[in-house]
Amino acid sequence: MSAATATAPVLEGQADARITLRGHLRHTGALIRRNLLWIRQDPESMFDALLMPIVFTLLFVYVFGGSIGQALGGGQERYVQYVIPGMLAMMSMTLSQGVGTGFSQDFNSGVMDRFRSLPIGRGSVLFAKIAVELARMLFSTVILMVVAVLVGFHITHWMGLLATVGLAALFASSIMWIFLTLGVVLKNAQSVQAMGFLVLFPLQFGSSIFAPPTSMPGWLQHFTDYNPLSTLADSARALMTGGPVGHSVWLTVGWSVAITVVMAPVAIHKFRTKS
Repeated sequence: MSAATATAPVLEGQADARITLRGHLRHTGALIRRNLLWIRQDPESMFDALLMPIVFTLLFVYVFGGSIGQALGGGQERYVQYVIPGMLAMMSMTLSQGVGTGFSQDFNSGVMDRFRSLPIGRGSVLFAKIAVELARMLFSTVILMVVAVLVGFHITHWMGLLATVGLAALFASSIMWIFLTLGVVLKNAQSVQAMGFLVLFPLQFGSSIFAPPTSMPGWLQHFTDYNPLSTLADSARALMTGGPVGHSVWLTVGWSVAITVVMAPVAIHKFRTKS
């Protein structure tokens, strides 16, 4: 490693330190605009945000709704009230994966080399990515709620719905730091996708998103108790249906803060020092 390469991360850190908060905000806004313009030029990148809530809602409601609804003491209508809040939790994590694959593609296409050669805050690049992915998640949430109403979901607490969306966005933003780190560390977008699948699949299905954990084996019930997706899904149900919120909301907030505190510095450091 040459002396120039070795001192590059230090120089970048010094450059970041000289940029004011106003400068960071201005850089972040410009990068958000750049990412949104890219989506406008490539509308196919929104297909997952558009189709995922439609496909998953129809699949689980009409394939599993009858049997699981009976286990819940009702039928398909009962299951709709149960699964829709869980779907919000699922999307908050599934769509978060896109920030890692997009980040990896930007590295492999040379876009990140261009960004790192400019006098902009390194954190601004990452914050802009997260902001745009959160916008995609909100778009997907609107689609989900439209489909949910069409299949019979009853929104009884509008303030609870807004609180659920905010809680899901908070949790999603924390998970995005993990995928941003994977986008920097792993070699390509396919590797990020594969790793994301290995993480997402057990967390989603080993939770209370799609079915109550009471019918699961004891060891799996213990796993669901500590699964942050379960706490988010349970919080969403309580907030949207007016049930007792309990400690699930605070557990979700705690998970979100803890993941962000640990992973945000790691992602920024890896981005600064990537050669």
